[in-house]
Amino acid sequence: MAAPAAAKRPCWPPAAAAEPTNKRHRTAAMADDVDSQSQSQHHHHSHSSRQPLLPGLPDHLAHLCLAPLPPRLLHAVCRPWRRLLYSPSFPPFLSLYAVLDHSPASVSFAAYDAVAGRWDDLPPPPLPSPPPQLWHPSFLSRRLPLQTVAAAGRLVLVAGSTPSLGPALPRPVVFDPAAPRWRLGPRFPFAPRRWCAAGSARGRVFVAGGVGEGYDAADARAGAVWDPAAAPGGAEGGWEPLPPLRDARFCRDAAEAVCSAGKVCMVSLRSRGAKEGAVFDLRAGRWEDMPPGMLAGWKGSAAASAGSETIFVVDDERGALLAYDWAADRWATVAESERLKGAAEMAAGGGRVCIAAQGGEKVIVVDVATRMPPRLSQRGHAAAAAPRMWEVAAPPGKRVVALHVLPRMARACAD
Repeated sequence: MAAPAAAKRPCWPPAAAAEPTNKRHRTAAMADDVDSQSQSQHHHHSHSSRQPLLPGLPDHLAHLCLAPLPPRLLHAVCRPWRRLLYSPSFPPFLSLYAVLDHSPASVSFAAYDAVAGRWDDLPPPPLPSPPPQLWHPSFLSRRLPLQTVAAAGRLVLVAGSTPSLGPALPRPVVFDPAAPRWRLGPRFPFAPRRWCAAGSARGRVFVAGGVGEGYDAADARAGAVWDPAAAPGGAEGGWEPLPPLRDARFCRDAAEAVCSAGKVCMVSLRSRGAKEGAVFDLRAGRWEDMPPGMLAGWKGSAAASAGSETIFVVDDERGALLAYDWAADRWATVAESERLKGAAEMAAGGGRVCIAAQGGEKVIVVDVATRMPPRLSQRGHAAAAAPRMWEVAAPPGKRVVALHVLPRMARACAD
C-alpha cells in the first residue's frame, strides 16, 4: 500500500552515533541479582507497552496527532513513540536500501535507517539455485550486473547471471518493507535476462531489451511492465507487453531506465563509449528518439525521484552531479566534488541524491531540495552555494553495488 503524503518526508541528515549496547556477562555469584533485575525490567516494559501514546486520547487519534511530527523527534522522545514510528500502520519515513558485495563474492541486502543511524540487514531473499553472481573468473576486471528496481515502494530483483553465465532469475523477486518479507513475482513474459534496461515507470517495473541465455533478436527488442503492488495471482498481477524496441541495440550492457516527465529514458551503454538513446512515451505508448542534448550529457549512472521532472546523472570523471533541463535540452551542474569522482551507482528520493563512491565503501548524500543562501565570489558577486553533502559509510567489510530510496522497514520492536 502506498504511503500517505506525510510519509514522503525524508530523514537524511546524519544521525548521532548510536549508543553502544551494554553487554553484561552473568556469573554464578550475580545470577540471582540479574534475574531479579530482568523480572523488574520485564514488568516495566509490559507496563510501558500498555501506556497510551498521548494521555487522554485513544491510539487511533494519537496516530493522527503524531504523524506530522519529524521522525527524529518521535524516535527520541520515548519508547512507545519509537515503536509506533516503525509499526506497519504508521506513515514510514524514507530509508536508503543497498545491494552489497562482500567476500566470498556473495550478495546481501541492507537498509540504512537515518533516524537511528544504523544499517539493518534484510532477510535473505528466496533466490533460485544457483543464485546470481557478481563476479566470474572470465571477467576479473568487471562486475556482473545484478539489476534491481525500486517500484511501488518495493525492492525488485529483475536480472542477474549464474556462475555458468546464464540468466539467474526466471521471475522477479520482491521485497516489501511494510511486511517486511520477500515474495516471488509472476514469470517474465519473455526469456529471463542476464541483463537488460530496467527501471520504474509510475510505480511499475519497466524492463526492455537485454540478453538471455544467448542472443535472440526478438528478445533483444521485447519489453514489459508489471505492478509489484498488484495482488499475486490476481487479474492485474501479470506483465503487460510494451511495443517492441526499434532495434536490438539495448542488448550490449545493463542499462538504467529512468522515468521523468511521463517518459522513460535510457542509453545503450553506461560507459563513455559511443552510445544510443531511446525514450518511451508512457502516455502515447510509443518509442521516440532521445533529445541530442540529453544523450550527449548522459555520462554515467542516472536516477530520478518517483514523480519527479528531473533526471540526475553523475559524471564520474569530472566528479560532478548534473540535472537535466527538458525545456533547454541541456545538463546543468548541481554539485562538483572530488568525492564524486569514480562514482558508479546512484539513487534519488525525498529531495536527496545518494551516490556510491570510493568503490562502494561509502555513500555521498547530496541535498538537492534545500536552497542554500548565495555566497560571495572572490570578485564580490553573489554566486550559487554548493548544496549540502555528507557521507554514510557502507556496512563493515561490504561494498555498495546498487542503491534505492524506499520506505523504512517495519519492525515489531524498536530499540
